[in-house]
Amino acid sequence: MVTDPIADFLTRIRNAQMANHRIVEIPASNLKKRMTEILYDKGYILKYKFEEDGKQGLIKIALKYDAASRQPAITSLERVSRPGLRQYAKPEEFKRVLNGLGIAIISTSKGVMTDKEAKSQNVGGEVLCYIH
Repeated sequence: MVTDPIADFLTRIRNAQMANHRIVEIPASNLKKRMTEILYDKGYILKYKFEEDGKQGLIKIALKYDAASRQPAITSLERVSRPGLRQYAKPEEFKRVLNGLGIAIISTSKGVMTDKEAKSQNVGGEVLCYIH
């Protein structure tokens, strides 16, 4: 059993990119599905597919690389809030990630969203991770 499923999600993506894998498989949950959708919407991954396997389900993510330099689209995945130390922030307290070029994924009362969406809806929440 994994004690921190979000850290496991980020680590699987990080490790797959370091090994230059095209596809990574991750055990599914509703939170991880929403995080995957955000990564796709913001252009950090090529495609994703949710598969049912009779148990928990799987998320298959096709990773995105630069054609010329073979560098991954995601340069950094940083876990912020963790089970031992939760990090909460109000909309005016959100930090800019990589001077506005990266995103923060926030878990709010209105669902999981990016920091920019949360700021526009004026809702705070738990800062899950920074991605750039």
